[in-house]
Amino acid sequence: MKKCEYCGKEISYFDMHCNEDCQMKAGKFYDLRDKYGKLFTVFNTIFVFMIPIGVFIGSVIGGFADALIVIGFVGLGIMLNLLPFPTESMIKKHKIQKSMKICRIFGLILVVIGLIGAVIFIVF
Repeated sequence: MKKCEYCGKEISYFDMHCNEDCQMKAGKFYDLRDKYGKLFTVFNTIFVFMIPIGVFIGSVIGGFADALIVIGFVGLGIMLNLLPFPTESMIKKHKIQKSMKICRIFGLILVVIGLIGAVIFIVF
């Protein structure tokens, strides 16, 4: 059987969504992704590259490099919670609703790692 594009419930082969609510939520998701997709990509690229740059600077110079790593993790986690845009393959496998939950959980994990790192960097 075919599954609803948003929630993953089984539907007939002639439908895309199980009800109008799922259709509306899927439309909102795609509109939001189209509207903020480039901004999401720019900020995530910045935050992702802050982590290895911080590691490199920390190994060579030290100092503020710890802050770059923490900002990278926390910023990436916040962006994934505010704008949970999973990849197309993830949406195809898990559908939109579950993919967004997975992205948000991963974002929370990144924020926790960043905050633990901040505490470790402050203490040591």
